[in-house]
Amino acid sequence: MSDCCSVNAKIGTMPALLPCPVSGTRSKQVGMLTIKSLVRALPLGMPNTQYYFCDASDCDVVYFALEEAPMFRREDLVVRVGAKETADPIPVCYCFGFTRNDIENEIAETGRLTVADRIKTEVNAGNCACEVKNPSGKCCLGKVTRAARDRLNEKGRSKL
Repeated sequence: MSDCCSVNAKIGTMPALLPCPVSGTRSKQVGMLTIKSLVRALPLGMPNTQYYFCDASDCDVVYFALEEAPMFRREDLVVRVGAKETADPIPVCYCFGFTRNDIENEIAETGRLTVADRIKTEVNAGNCACEVKNPSGKCCLGKVTRAARDRLNEKGRSKL
């Protein structure tokens, strides 16, 4: 089972947060396994260094390093980066294929959301692989919960 969804996720010896060199957005560490899994073509001789994930929606950079190393942009990845997308389908959960539209549709149809519970069940069964499927290298449950809360808040405001 992946440990990316556990509370005890490990932080390396490099700074936990680093500003993106393009947008200045505080960016979190991402493991080399994520880079190797999601970048289309890694350059030969690429250094094994600490990379960071920029989730700024208005920045094309996805991965950058503190040391001199290649920077990777949206077009360099084999998946769409949900944090940077504006057109559907916008990925929210990479392991189980849920999109922002799935969340919005379920809330519109039922008034509630079961996606987070379904993901938790799969995580508990050891079926997630966030570090190789999600560009952030992290568990999606926080993003799923925020997307649901935002949609429920919008639905509540539209009834006013």
